[in-house]
Amino acid sequence: MIKIVYLLLCVLGFVLPYFQFVPFILGHGLDIKLFFEQLFANKISGFFGMDVIVSSLVLWTFVFWEGTRLKMQNIWVYIVCNLLVGVSLGLPLFLFMRERKLEQQAETLGY
Repeated sequence: MIKIVYLLLCVLGFVLPYFQFVPFILGHGLDIKLFFEQLFANKISGFFGMDVIVSSLVLWTFVFWEGTRLKMQNIWVYIVCNLLVGVSLGLPLFLFMRERKLEQQAETLGY
């Protein structure tokens, strides 16, 4: 059941951010300067921007340590998802794959 929740969160985590990002790209292209100007245009948007940056660093640390501990394959994929979309995709995708890995390990041990 939790895996289904993680997959649904992956879909939401991709669709909702890109619902905002695609119109920006269509209107301005990949204007990095404008992107950061708008991201930090006021204190509230800056608050959310900094929160996402710190959350991304936490995700990368968690993916590296937990992925290595569980001997998960291709842990770089979750970092790429985080960079291309955000924590909203990278985290639930990692949690989904982590759950699968834990289930595989439990089956191997006979649980």
